[in-house]
Amino acid sequence: MNFIAAVSPWMIGGIIVGGIFLLIIIAFAFQYVGLYLQAWVSGAKVGFIDLVMMRFRKVNAKSVVINRISAKKAGLEVSTDQLEAHYLAGGRITNVVRAMIAADKAKIDLQWEIATAIDLAGRDILEAVRTSVDPKVIDCPSDGGTKRTIDAVAGDGIQLRARARVTVRTNIARLVGGATEETIIARVGEGIISTIGSASTHLKVLENPDNISKTVLAKGLDSGTAFEILSIDSADVDVGENIGATLQAHQAEADKARFQAEAEKRRAMAVAPEVEYRAEEQK
Repeated sequence: MNFIAAVSPWMIGGIIVGGIFLLIIIAFAFQYVGLYLQAWVSGAKVGFIDLVMMRFRKVNAKSVVINRISAKKAGLEVSTDQLEAHYLAGGRITNVVRAMIAADKAKIDLQWEIATAIDLAGRDILEAVRTSVDPKVIDCPSDGGTKRTIDAVAGDGIQLRARARVTVRTNIARLVGGATEETIIARVGEGIISTIGSASTHLKVLENPDNISKTVLAKGLDSGTAFEILSIDSADVDVGENIGATLQAHQAEADKARFQAEAEKRRAMAVAPEVEYRAEEQK
């Protein structure tokens, strides 16, 4: 009895500690049981040990499982290792998986390596796929810019103020390293200025505003960009100031000032001898 009384506190303590430890293990493991079963019944099996190890690798196990299931249900095979690797690299696995599903449905060839490279480059791969399927319109100049029109002067000195709408489709193959929308806007603006400037009169531009679009589109402005330009449409062309007349008026004012200065100089030179003569007489 004395032995039992002496040992029992240690045994009770050991049982309590063991019980607490066992509960911690069960609670730790139980949070992955649901994910394991969810993946298993969905046909996108993920190893239970892999789920546990994800915690130590600081990977969001739930995000990996959900995206693997989504890919599997869409008929795509994306492994757990691929999802983990992209997550650890700082990528957005949900965006990539959704983009690949959308690309597959649209019959666009998009490989995992390309999709993850685009995502890691900071581009929105999901938006890129959507734009490939459904082209978008870019205002030129951009509504977010300080200028509301593209101003150019025709050969007769009349200023024209133009706006254009550019319809583009994402070129996924050129998305990594390709120039952005800002480059498209800048190039189209430059093309409009060049086209208007090469016209002999502003009337020729106003008669056929479509010529601006055709000329600019023929320049291949989408080269080296992440987009393919489908069309350039002139949204508006207005007559601005008569720059030629304004320049002529400024030139006339400048000439007048120059002539007045020369006349004053000649007058001063003519008067100078008389002033000198009077000064000599006063002496």
